[in-house]
Amino acid sequence: MAMLRTLSVLLSLLVPAHTTRAPDCGGILTPSGLRYLAEVSKPHAESVLRRDLMDSPAPAPSPTSPSRNQIISVKVDKFSLTLIPDTGMRLSIEVDLGISSAPSSTKEMRLSILADLHVDMNPEGNLELVTSDCKPTLEEVQSTEETDSKSSGSDVDKQINVEKICLEVSKLLLFPNERLMSLAAPFPITPNCQVQYLPLAAPMYSEQGIIISLQTTFQVAGEAIPLPISPVPFSMPEPASSSTSHLILAFSEHFYTSLFSALEESGALNVSLLSSLTTATLAERITQMGSLFQEDLPVVLQAVTRSSPHVVLEEDKAIVQLFLTAQIGAGSSLFQSFLSVNVDVTARLQLSVADTRMIISVAAVEDIELSLATSDVGPILAALLEELFLPTIREEVPAQINKVLRQGVFLPHIASFTYTDVNITIHKDYVLIPCNLQLEARTGEARTWK
Repeated sequence: MAMLRTLSVLLSLLVPAHTTRAPDCGGILTPSGLRYLAEVSKPHAESVLRRDLMDSPAPAPSPTSPSRNQIISVKVDKFSLTLIPDTGMRLSIEVDLGISSAPSSTKEMRLSILADLHVDMNPEGNLELVTSDCKPTLEEVQSTEETDSKSSGSDVDKQINVEKICLEVSKLLLFPNERLMSLAAPFPITPNCQVQYLPLAAPMYSEQGIIISLQTTFQVAGEAIPLPISPVPFSMPEPASSSTSHLILAFSEHFYTSLFSALEESGALNVSLLSSLTTATLAERITQMGSLFQEDLPVVLQAVTRSSPHVVLEEDKAIVQLFLTAQIGAGSSLFQSFLSVNVDVTARLQLSVADTRMIISVAAVEDIELSLATSDVGPILAALLEELFLPTIREEVPAQINKVLRQGVFLPHIASFTYTDVNITIHKDYVLIPCNLQLEARTGEARTWK
């Protein structure tokens, strides 16, 4: 239960008090997630070390060891990442080296590297993995040479250049850092609306994992839009038990309200609803309709937002409230409105995850309120409004919103990884998404980080 308490506190403390920037989502990479990252990074580390160590020029022969030592094999036996609370991570690498100085003479040596790592925020605002301390050691494991092992080992030291081996660790970080930059990339929601997750500070480290605080921004037509201000800082209660997932993502209620506000700003929530009614059938119920239209035309409802949507999160329940005004009219080439109706829709949301996208859909309409705003065909009773237009609104509004959101909303993620074993839980004021990481494999390649 301490895990999300830690996340809640740190998400609040990561942001200085004098700034208006505040987190509305975040995540914690757990120790099991760190172990998985080490597992999939091992082949990449072996590839880099093999390329650099085996391609190194051999040192000139020494008087005591006339043959040139040559590294003929490089195998990473151990590659691990361990969490160090309040500090960062410790990288431990053990490499088995095969050394040959003559056709029949070989030796095995063990190269061990201990490096302390942490994640900083660079001037561009991106997270960057850096090393703060590195300690390499080289020792002989087995030898078939009859020459003095001390002198031949010295030649190997020269070839491997133990004092500069930490440069290899820096090379190992190049690829992960390229992937970390993708965390803050903008992701499309609709053709003219994008979401972007911006780190607010360098991560924090606790026994539960690596805690990252994020602020969501939305762009419409390439421009960042102002969003509603959250009335309270993002915080989460304690979990019932510790999670064994690789990663735990958390999204505040404010995040979902901001998402729908961005869709409103982009015009995506303005929808056109085709009714089963025609002007002739309406004229049977509303007598003044007959004088407006001389021919029988299909009736259309053009709905636009009249105020910002609002999302409410409760235990096991997510609700969106939409506030629309529907212009009801007809006309194929020239739309002629004869009624204006205020429409308040309360609908339940369903959340799921596919790959790295959160799929949001309107599962059921719980309540619809209609009220007459203006009329060119005289007063109309509320009961008649509901009888005529409620079925179309109840059916078409969810369908149109689901069409807008059918591609899903990208979750915070880094390139080459997707999410599996997802378990979404909706709580009061926040949504929790525990999941496992999975490195995507290219066609014909093993699932390794390359």
